[in-house]
Amino acid sequence: MRKLMLLAALAAPLAHAESLQVGAHSMLRLPNKSSSVHLERVEVADSATLLLPATLTALKIDHLVMGREARIAIAPAPSALSIEAGTAVLGPGSEISAPGAAGTYQRPARPGRDLDLRLQTLEAEQLMIDARGGAGAPGFAGLDGGTGSAGGCTWGTASRGANGDNGGDGHDGAAGGRVRLAVPGDFPVERIQVRVEGGAPGQPGAAGKAGQGGASKGCLVYRTAAGSAGRAGLPGQPGLAGAAGELILQTIR
Repeated sequence: MRKLMLLAALAAPLAHAESLQVGAHSMLRLPNKSSSVHLERVEVADSATLLLPATLTALKIDHLVMGREARIAIAPAPSALSIEAGTAVLGPGSEISAPGAAGTYQRPARPGRDLDLRLQTLEAEQLMIDARGGAGAPGFAGLDGGTGSAGGCTWGTASRGANGDNGGDGHDGAAGGRVRLAVPGDFPVERIQVRVEGGAPGQPGAAGKAGQGGASKGCLVYRTAAGSAGRAGLPGQPGLAGAAGELILQTIR
């Protein structure tokens, strides 16, 4: 019942709920009916994941607690996401993760989500944020050439094998996200790890193999000459790596 009441509260245009808890080794996704959410307390237990939908653009948390290896996973989206926490206590290995999605043959890679993250007070061994771009999809493999037609045993000419197709070019990786991060002035900079690299380039498609020339079959004494083999295709070109994102680090006095 309490979980149902929480989901109903989060469905409002400007949602506000008292607290949200994600149990250890479990996963919880916020509803995507509200673009702005205010939570008084969020606890993401050890090895648990809180999923934030692409429609969310603003999240305010009065008190955030993340356990060991806990994760806040943010869906890719063209709009930036603002996260503000009054106090944040982050366990070892915890991470705020907003990488782009890898590309497919039908869809290009997506960039890392732009983030505006403000932590008024922070207690953590390390602050880890991932906003890398998605990797590009590989190119299509070229089709192999077909085998030539066979000649006769005493007459006829075997045909040449078909050429293999060229491999397709790899797709480009997507750009890393733009992260604007504000932390307390006394938090050590060396404890901050923010990844905004561009996505890896897609691998080139493999070349199609050459088709074999036709050859006579079942001949006892005589056979016509076999056809020559076709030409192998060429491998595709690799895609381009995505552009690196940007980190803007600010301190809170």
